[in-house]
Amino acid sequence: MSLGKTFTLNTGAKIPTLGFGTWQSAPGEVGEAVYHALKAGYRHLDLATIYENQREVADGIKRAYKDVPGLKREDIFITSKLWNSQHHPDDVEKALDECLAELELEYLDLYLVHWPVSFKRGDKYFPLIANSSVEGGDVDIEDSISIVDTWKAMTKLPKSKARAVGVSNHKKEHIEALIQATGVVPAANQIERHPVLQSNDLIQYCKEKGIHVTAYSAFGNNGFGVPLLINRPEIKEVAESVAKRVGHPVSGAHVILAWSQVGGVSVIPKSVTPSRIADNFKEIELTDEEVAKVSELGKERRRYNTPYVANKPRWDVDIFGEDDEKPATHKVIV
Repeated sequence: MSLGKTFTLNTGAKIPTLGFGTWQSAPGEVGEAVYHALKAGYRHLDLATIYENQREVADGIKRAYKDVPGLKREDIFITSKLWNSQHHPDDVEKALDECLAELELEYLDLYLVHWPVSFKRGDKYFPLIANSSVEGGDVDIEDSISIVDTWKAMTKLPKSKARAVGVSNHKKEHIEALIQATGVVPAANQIERHPVLQSNDLIQYCKEKGIHVTAYSAFGNNGFGVPLLINRPEIKEVAESVAKRVGHPVSGAHVILAWSQVGGVSVIPKSVTPSRIADNFKEIELTDEEVAKVSELGKERRRYNTPYVANKPRWDVDIFGEDDEKPATHKVIV
């Protein structure tokens, strides 16, 4: 069964460049969404333990096996992620086993370190500092576990359980530290990326190292009181231009998804609406001029997913070196 347009990882495996994301998909919705995504033709699913919806994802996959002719496990590229409170080297394989049990799978195609930040070990996803004065509290950061410690454990995972390992939300400096310490180059780096946060330098670095980039939040983030990028007039203008050229309707989502994949980047749009899930899978090609028009939005440069300011409870750690992270009292430990 065809995977559609793919990119080859440094392991030799192929990852479809258009995937389906499950972040912020509510309980009771995500299983149905995954089912419709697989029916529509998606063969790349992006998951994570912290999304707390993987058991429903498993139900959606099993339903698709029954209803999509010929669909088998090996036809689907499945990614999941190690959570921050599971970074201790002794916890990494156990966390993978728990992830596989939730998904009722024998292996993942790709397992990522979700963030270059360690939380205190324990049963809680967000262990909190007692008596924090911050609204929602402060997560208890564990500075004794470095990202290198965790990466070393990731590289030792059996390939029968995790066929490839990589990272997410890692800067160039973080990845360099991992490679220098272990000699093992991550297969992928998943990052926030969209027309107003293009991360071209990081993407170029990853390309030089043979690290595949997957983009999340391709349409922006509607949790910050700003319109999604698919509704921007500049994007709508490009959509109208493409529609005239190809002779059928084109949406802002089509434009951004096409722009996102230029250069071999994969992208993982999320929806729980069956019609939109199917529509997002209708790929288009942009001309160089249309790509350039979308890229003009990069002058604005905005990152949405900065945990120090975006999350409650707060993560008191400077991850990206953004101006609004300067008051953070913790740094990424390499």
